[in-house]
Amino acid sequence: MTSPSTIEAGPQEELGIRHAHSGISRTAVAGAVAGNALEFYDFVIYAFFAVYIGRAFFPVGGEFGSLLASMATFGVGFLMRPLGAIMIGRLADRAGRKPAMILTVALITIGTLGLAATPAYSAIGVAAPIILVICRLVQGFALGGEVGPATALLIEAAPARARGLYTSWQLASQGLAVCVGGVIGVAVSLLLTPPQLASWGWRIPFLVSLLLVPVAMYIRRNMPETLEHTASKAQPMQRDESRLTGNLRYLVLGTLVLMAGAVSTQIGNYMTTYAIQVLKLPAVLAQMSVLVGGALTFVFALVGGVVCDIWGRKAAIIVPRVALTVLIVPMFWCLSAAPSASTLLAATAVLASLTAASATGGLVAIPELMPARFRSTGIAITYGVGTAIFGGTTQFAVTWIIALTHSALAPAYYVVITSVISLFATFLLPETRSTRVGS
Repeated sequence: MTSPSTIEAGPQEELGIRHAHSGISRTAVAGAVAGNALEFYDFVIYAFFAVYIGRAFFPVGGEFGSLLASMATFGVGFLMRPLGAIMIGRLADRAGRKPAMILTVALITIGTLGLAATPAYSAIGVAAPIILVICRLVQGFALGGEVGPATALLIEAAPARARGLYTSWQLASQGLAVCVGGVIGVAVSLLLTPPQLASWGWRIPFLVSLLLVPVAMYIRRNMPETLEHTASKAQPMQRDESRLTGNLRYLVLGTLVLMAGAVSTQIGNYMTTYAIQVLKLPAVLAQMSVLVGGALTFVFALVGGVVCDIWGRKAAIIVPRVALTVLIVPMFWCLSAAPSASTLLAATAVLASLTAASATGGLVAIPELMPARFRSTGIAITYGVGTAIFGGTTQFAVTWIIALTHSALAPAYYVVITSVISLFATFLLPETRSTRVGS
């Protein structure tokens, strides 16, 4: 089994990459952030408007019927993440980070365009939900392949003692995507009447993202390549494959570490639906909670990156995760007992801040444990599998549990259980702040 050798943080060639020319780090961050934010925006905006999408594509009876069908379709997108992680991750480890990241932007654009343009069930019948599912599969495949190359590029482009901060932009860009989605969601909710929002207004955020595709594509086509091709050509296929099994322990532990972050993130994305469907709060207020959550995810992901570089990866994971485990149940109890703007925004703020700070540590530590020629695939697999199995089922599971038990605390209990498992896995990981990443 490959183990990281503990030495002082060394120069960039220790990461299995070539020397960076002047300005490579900033360009790499811009390329990763622009495309990553766009792809996550396209994916999570579905969750924000799940109530309206469910009514348009799934005319199922009952209060929770169409919503359950919509949540199931949201989860379908996660099923393709492991496949996208493996296929695009391997491409990034063979051909380079740059071509893989250009491919993911192209694929997410196809999925989003199809979703925005598909007529409702009332217009084309059963073809509508079928096309919707296909679009979600394409989006999931693209997003599964996005995280590995983008994270590997950020790790490889970073100065040796600032890998935590640089890699934190991976999660910060997701917060930026959620924040922008929240702004557009609030604007749409304010400008349109409820019938207009349900009929066609929910499509506007998807169409807006298509306007940004040329910008993201341009930035990624001009960003630097960080994979060292010379070293990779000297490595036989057999050695590359052996690293997959040799790092199996880290793959399993990494998946479990990222599990709690995936669940908590999806609970945060679910807050819009939760506020409207369960708490019966206005749609505008529900969208404001998304804005708050996205903004704090952006800020505290960067805070988590700084903590990683100063106090270590495990401290950045454990401290905020323990705090969230303790606070989540009483927080949701207050929210369900007295649903209001203040309790909703406070709950969202705590959930988003602590989740972002903790998840950043995992996104830094796991690729640092992987060899360069397996780094993109390794982080893609752990992230893709973790989000598919746990994140992809979260919103459906919570919706089903609430419908079954009529307990508004179901999301909090779900977070507690997954957090305990992730904390146990974190304790089993080695600290990587002062280790050399294998080449």
